[in-house]
Amino acid sequence: MIIVAATGLQFSLSKQKSVVFLVVSFVTLGLSSLFMISMVNTGIIASISNDNPATVYSVDDERLDFRDGDLVVFSEVQGMTELNDGKPRRIIRSRPYSFCIEEDTSNFGIYTKGGIATQVKEQSILEYKSLRDSIREPGNFPLSDCLKFDRPPLLHFAFLALDKFRKEFGRFPAVGCGQDAQRIVEFTASFNEATIDYRIEGKLDEKLLRLFASGSRAVLNPMAAIFGGIVGQEVVKACSGKFHPLYQFFYFESIECLPTHQLGPKDLKPLNSRYDAQISVFGSKLQKKLRDANVFVVGSGALGCEFLKNLALMGVSCSRKGKLTITDDDVIEKSNLSCQFLFRDWNIGHAKSTVAATAASAINSCLHIDALQNRACPETEHVFHDAFWEGLDVVLNALDNVDARMYMDMRCLYFQKPLLESGTLGTKCNTQMVIPHLTENYGASRDPPEKQAPMCTVHSFPHNIDHCLTWACSEFEGLLDKTPNEVNSFLSNPTQYVAATKKAGDAQARELLERIRECLEEEYCERFEDCITWARLKFEDYFSNRVKQLTFTFPEDAATSSGAPFWSAPKRFPRPLEFSATDVSHVQFIMAASILRAVSSGIDTPDWAKSTSNLIDAISKVYIPEFKPKSGVKIQTNEKDNNIPSASVDDAAVIEDLLTKLEACAKKLPPGFRMKPIHFEKDDDTNFHMDLIAGLANMRARNYGIQEVDKLKAKLIAGRIIPAIATSTAMATGLVCIELYKVLAGGHPVDDYRSTFANLAIPMLTRSEPLPPTVIKHQGMRWTVWDRWSIKGDITVAELLKWLSDKGLSAYSVSYGTSLLYNTMFPRHKDRLGRKIADVAREVAKVDVPEYRKHLDVVVACEDDKGNDIDIPLISIYFR
Repeated sequence: MIIVAATGLQFSLSKQKSVVFLVVSFVTLGLSSLFMISMVNTGIIASISNDNPATVYSVDDERLDFRDGDLVVFSEVQGMTELNDGKPRRIIRSRPYSFCIEEDTSNFGIYTKGGIATQVKEQSILEYKSLRDSIREPGNFPLSDCLKFDRPPLLHFAFLALDKFRKEFGRFPAVGCGQDAQRIVEFTASFNEATIDYRIEGKLDEKLLRLFASGSRAVLNPMAAIFGGIVGQEVVKACSGKFHPLYQFFYFESIECLPTHQLGPKDLKPLNSRYDAQISVFGSKLQKKLRDANVFVVGSGALGCEFLKNLALMGVSCSRKGKLTITDDDVIEKSNLSCQFLFRDWNIGHAKSTVAATAASAINSCLHIDALQNRACPETEHVFHDAFWEGLDVVLNALDNVDARMYMDMRCLYFQKPLLESGTLGTKCNTQMVIPHLTENYGASRDPPEKQAPMCTVHSFPHNIDHCLTWACSEFEGLLDKTPNEVNSFLSNPTQYVAATKKAGDAQARELLERIRECLEEEYCERFEDCITWARLKFEDYFSNRVKQLTFTFPEDAATSSGAPFWSAPKRFPRPLEFSATDVSHVQFIMAASILRAVSSGIDTPDWAKSTSNLIDAISKVYIPEFKPKSGVKIQTNEKDNNIPSASVDDAAVIEDLLTKLEACAKKLPPGFRMKPIHFEKDDDTNFHMDLIAGLANMRARNYGIQEVDKLKAKLIAGRIIPAIATSTAMATGLVCIELYKVLAGGHPVDDYRSTFANLAIPMLTRSEPLPPTVIKHQGMRWTVWDRWSIKGDITVAELLKWLSDKGLSAYSVSYGTSLLYNTMFPRHKDRLGRKIADVAREVAKVDVPEYRKHLDVVVACEDDKGNDIDIPLISIYFR
């Protein structure tokens, strides 16, 4: 059992939090506790040396995530079978594509092929001191801020001093009381003097200690959110035994969020309001700025809900002058309820932003909030127009994708508005402060794109469950969504459909028409029994016939053109499945596939369809034709190979034949027949969507000897669900709201701001200054990505070029959006020099500038006096 105590504040008794200080101490009653690190990595083996120590090499396209000290077990190793004994082996000298193990393999068999190295969870026993001993000998303090190496020891003594003050006087130090603050300074100094190992040499930071004393009684919502996130995760660790707990003290402070000017007694005087604690720290002037703030929150999911709760408790936008606008075009689904705590069961199907706004108003009835259901994107700029943006004080992103973040970053750059960015991924979270003219923008740095598996790997040579699930999702979409859509498009207007598909090429038209013919002829279903037949034949096709064809084309002993074994890592040799009515997973696959086929075909599903025994009886009546592999079948083995047949000269003739057959099929269909496309919906556990995808993936995994997954794990991968948990979400929003104090107060230098990366599992919290924007200099001028040049008046192209020439810039190209208005390379563009830029834009771009916009923006490419290209700011021409 772990006891969580905030030393000095006795959190469990008084629920008091310090203004901008946080300390957590962990003590175990038994002095030791067992924890397991649950991160598990795998690597596909290419070769293993007979050496001491042995070196293990991975395949070229599989970068390893192992570290020195990790334990791995080996499986499926051929030749050097001694490694398949299940014994964990320690990794040393890890590299991106190789590692060594503490093992002498000199006398082992010679490695031939295959093998997987899997990291095993390692148990760690942590010895904890008692609270009494840990206060006296705290050990090393985890660092939360890269710029404050000397703070944790001082804070340790300060909290001891606060404990002593409360014990002697029975209260917290009074706000702004110099006498009480002096006692805290004296007590802190005495604890420091009594310590040998952690003594702070020199004069103590009395300013910090006085601020600490003055704000010690305040309860601040952002600090409570950070505190709650950290402590909540530690409780989860204590209950689960997973991940590494804090050891033993952790101190967090954000003194730089306090106003830059000195606060007097009048500023800190309570107003008998719910915000008195906040006023006692930040002053009444900042509280008024919070109340009058015009804030834009984009997204009302897990982060958005937390933000609304925090802002409501802080009093942000709680006057009629202030306004909080939140937008989200999504609706509440059942899966949202576990991580978006403002929603309830009865809110399912309703707009997220509206429900969240209502819940936030219940927290603070003074909240002036406007909930919209618009996606923030170019198509909604008539809603989020210039006047809307110009009235904003700050933007808080609560988004779940990079594209939307990039768009908001672009808009904040354009209108020069602060953007407070955050994101979570399981126990990880990050925050980034984007402050006009002080920091770089969000888009200044980008993460590398996520690596995608080659399609040939997904279709024929999967070697992990992700490949199988990617294939399963693709087949689900093709069978139940795309094909029914194509069928409906064809039946609605065959002539128009064929004409449209031919524009994409005869080869594609032939493929689409063949798919439609197959769906309406060979696979056409009139009764539910036909759907069972369809599902059983699909099982045979996917998991038996295709594998037999693949292994016929590439036998187990096949070799490449260089003589190397074809079936070498990462390729896994597949085995066909034989359907068995006694195998529950086989029957469940048929059940899910037949029910969904019935839905897409407009056939009612009988009650007996969900009875295993009745279903098995129906399956036993399905005739399975004998499969014979064909010679000469081309199968793509490499993404760079172009061995798949291209368009054929016979395509036109085949298309005509297909059209004739389809015409005959259409005549046999019921009047007005249409299929019902099924769009994948992961959150409804009764719709059989995930049952089919999990079945497809697991049967394919069984073909290739890949470990299968349960339905929940399949849902996480196939649904691309990014885990959102309350602990990291609370922490991220708390950290952002601390920065919000600085933004709305104004006047803070860049070194007061902090961007954060945290991982509550390790645990790790790293805060650092944001990077400044890149500065471009030219002839005494300087600008950054934040600058925008403005020109008043309805000027001509020539006048624009002259305006730039006066700055020592030679313009050779002018663009509006994606349209080129002027370029020196085109002689005919000289005729445009005397024309108004707004008129040229209307003519060339074929668009009118909306009435609500008084200017248009042009991008100008320039050279300096030495002929070097130089990036200049966007130029806004106010022509109205």
